[in-house]
Amino acid sequence: MRNIVVAALMLAALPTTALAADDHMAVQPSALKWGPPPPGLPPGAQLAVLSGNPASDGAYVLRAKLPAGYKIAPHTHPTDENVTVLSGTFHIATGDKFDLRKGELVRTGGFFSAQKGMQHYGWTTTPTIIQIHGIGPFAINYVNPADDPRNKTSEKK
Repeated sequence: MRNIVVAALMLAALPTTALAADDHMAVQPSALKWGPPPPGLPPGAQLAVLSGNPASDGAYVLRAKLPAGYKIAPHTHPTDENVTVLSGTFHIATGDKFDLRKGELVRTGGFFSAQKGMQHYGWTTTPTIIQIHGIGPFAINYVNPADDPRNKTSEKK
């Protein structure tokens, strides 16, 4: 439960686009406000919220720019996660151990869904942009606490 609360608070700090707050129906790429990921995700990504607030109840849409070599260790979510690959490629696999030999390569235009509680992990081999949508609050719970970037940050202090 602590991880869910911390993740929700960190996601609330994400930059949100002004367009999400007013009555625009369209969001242009040039209007996105990119910022660093919350501490629950590995550093190196950039995120932008297109609609809603991932940290609260209700629908949300966000985008993530991921560099080549970006890895997200095995984790679960308390809600369903829906992901579309907008550019590049994303590798997705299920299970509680990170294994580069497993999984499926999702190309530009591809989609995957991780149901609530499903253990899964992902990685990129090229710069990639994904769009994530779901019903919040969005939170990430690592299978192995040692993989959680929030724990690594607190270890450095």
